[in-house]
Amino acid sequence: MTEQLPISIQPSNDLMTQFSKIKSVCNKLEAQFNFQTLTANWYGDEDNILSINLYLETSNFFDLEKANIHQGEISNFADDVFSVYQKELPQINCFIAITPAELTLLGQQEKLLPIYIEKKLHKVLNLIAAQLKLFPIE
Repeated sequence: MTEQLPISIQPSNDLMTQFSKIKSVCNKLEAQFNFQTLTANWYGDEDNILSINLYLETSNFFDLEKANIHQGEISNFADDVFSVYQKELPQINCFIAITPAELTLLGQQEKLLPIYIEKKLHKVLNLIAAQLKLFPIE
């Protein structure tokens, strides 16, 4: 039996179609970010572990998701990032758009994909840390 890690990264089907390596990049980053948040003591209360779901989307799906009604505290971190915090679970669903300009750049320079996704998600996780008064990850 495999236990779910606190942080999961889910690239959309559209992005997986465009970038064959994005799923493996996300799996690697999932392991890296779970380790970094563990060492930053994000999970001090083992009976109340925060679950963070990071959804990588195209702009079209991101806009549709943003228009939906969500239960929880909504934080608009940027034009291309918003999260929904359900304190009672505790869980954060964070939606991150890969903009058309970013898609064009990554399509032309696919070797940038791993570092680009890492930097973008790292920034998002530190925004979440600041919101919840947790230690930032390095």
